[in-house]
Amino acid sequence: MSQARLRDERRFHDLQAAHRARALQPHEYRFDDAAYLRHETWIEPAFDKLGDVKGKHVLDLGCGHGMASVVLARRGALVTACDLSFGYLREARTRAERNGVAVRFAICDGERLPFADGSFDRIWGNAILHHLDLGRAAEEIERVLAPGGVAVFCEPWGGNRWLGWARQRLPYPGKNRTDGEMPWRPSDLRQLCTVFPDLQARGYQLLSMLGRLVRQGRVVSMLGWCDDILLGQLPSWQRYCRYVVVTLPKP
Repeated sequence: MSQARLRDERRFHDLQAAHRARALQPHEYRFDDAAYLRHETWIEPAFDKLGDVKGKHVLDLGCGHGMASVVLARRGALVTACDLSFGYLREARTRAERNGVAVRFAICDGERLPFADGSFDRIWGNAILHHLDLGRAAEEIERVLAPGGVAVFCEPWGGNRWLGWARQRLPYPGKNRTDGEMPWRPSDLRQLCTVFPDLQARGYQLLSMLGRLVRQGRVVSMLGWCDDILLGQLPSWQRYCRYVVVTLPKP
């Protein structure tokens, strides 16, 4: 990542974190696991891909608000959380303290991780890799992942032209983006496969992506139920989904 883009990414996320800090009430830092695991349909099944993390060294790459770090620590993981944004690290540290868990924090660039080779048994990331140079990031992830370890990432998917149009034209919560980020394409998965040949990918939110516009709980639940059936019977339709979860095992 160039120094100019590094500054832009940090500035964007620091401003986002400052806005969150002004809005957050002290009691809102505390939460139960379900508040994180079920806030999007791909989070809980993606977390399951990590397996039993008790006693394992886990990196939360691009930790943001720190909720994943807290959930991992509650499950007994030895968590290191890193992010480019000083503001988000402050929020994540406060959240860990308010929830009574121990997390180690580090400021870092995802393309130049400040950790020794093979430091982590598991690596987790949600909406982080599409901000980075994927080739450099993949090499760093492979380097710091221990043999037999697994990395799991959830990333926005760009295989649906209508979704691409909606992302450009329609208003929805959390739409603000940095200039350099782009949803993943099949070419990104192929690039990852050069570093992690045993990569597994699964799409999430086909019809249920409409929940971003239709906020009624019953309707969203029905759309999710339809997704389970459609994607189970027609797995090729995953290419039209909103998000993709990739599992990256290291032999």
